[in-house]
Amino acid sequence: MADEKDFDRTNDRPVYVIGGGPGGLAAAAALRKKGVRAVVLEKSESVGASWRGHYDRLHLHTTRRLSGLPGLPIPRSFGRWVSRDNIIRYLTKYAEFHELEIVTGVKVSRIEPSGSGSDWLLHATGGRELTGRAVVVATGYNHTPRLPDWPGRDSYTGELLHAGEYRNSAPYAGKDVLVVGVGNTGAEIAVDLVEGGAARVRLAVRTIPHIVRRSTAGWPAQRSGILVRRLPVRLVDRAGDIMCRIAVPDLGVQGLPRPDTGLYSRVKEGAIPVQDVGLIDAVRKGKVEPVAALESFEDDKAVLADGTHLSPDTVIAATGYRRALEDLVGHLGVLDERGRPVTHGGRASAKAPGLYFTGFTNPISGMLREMAIDARKIAKALAER
Repeated sequence: MADEKDFDRTNDRPVYVIGGGPGGLAAAAALRKKGVRAVVLEKSESVGASWRGHYDRLHLHTTRRLSGLPGLPIPRSFGRWVSRDNIIRYLTKYAEFHELEIVTGVKVSRIEPSGSGSDWLLHATGGRELTGRAVVVATGYNHTPRLPDWPGRDSYTGELLHAGEYRNSAPYAGKDVLVVGVGNTGAEIAVDLVEGGAARVRLAVRTIPHIVRRSTAGWPAQRSGILVRRLPVRLVDRAGDIMCRIAVPDLGVQGLPRPDTGLYSRVKEGAIPVQDVGLIDAVRKGKVEPVAALESFEDDKAVLADGTHLSPDTVIAATGYRRALEDLVGHLGVLDERGRPVTHGGRASAKAPGLYFTGFTNPISGMLREMAIDARKIAKALAER
């Protein structure tokens, strides 16, 4: 890896890859295999920075065999469901194995056409201007924590933090905790809190989630996600409803009824099912209590949508992240109304030929798997240019 002092050596029209996470590393490795020089620009001091900031108990919800990046499988010794720490080890080894050209401590703030008609100009740390023949944006799906501007939030006197700040349950042993949001992160943090000795754990739910078993009789949910991706939505919704009724108990009495919308219809809207890593049992046993959505704060109270006032010791907002691409590429007409790239993988927008995106979708077939596919497609497209 290069550090910031070696930066000028890299400035000779390579393909610049922005982001040293799995998507960026995979793209750089695939480009290198095609004989295309790629330079990875990473704003932190190491690869896999976002993974280093995740909570301690995190494991992939996708299998080891289906999560490897191009050119290097994840070691079998890491187990079927790979831990956060082992993912970090794998990404570090991946960069070394492929001898990737990585410059750390460099943040790119804006991308624009260079004026030459074919190159791209990158504005980076310290006023640097870099020229590349193409750019791959891989800054990550979970880039900037999103904390809703709840009424009364600024004057709330209790402890409020985003899930991105949560590491483990130790600080919350014996405490009353309200987790806001029932995506995979919120569900897993709630279970972690229960297992770590929190006195009470409530889970504020706005939209009832679909819950699936991570694996059933040895068959991972990811395999099903791969198989159904190109089937009609209505058909998958019906099959998903049948499978969930067989595999997942009705938790309506405990406050978490079955959703009234189809599983795959919800996926198409961007909502991934919650993969069970203990939530079902915790809810059934009353250890995690589903409650209404959080609406506002009043002094030291959290006010729910049903009018209930709670006084938790801590509120943990598992309310997701923003892609935060507007300043970087928003002026190029390549984002939709929700700030997401309109193209990904090997396709570039007609408005911005030579500008590629990877890692900004969250498919049920597995994000790492799709990043690997995107990387090969991007490398193929650039090798043919």
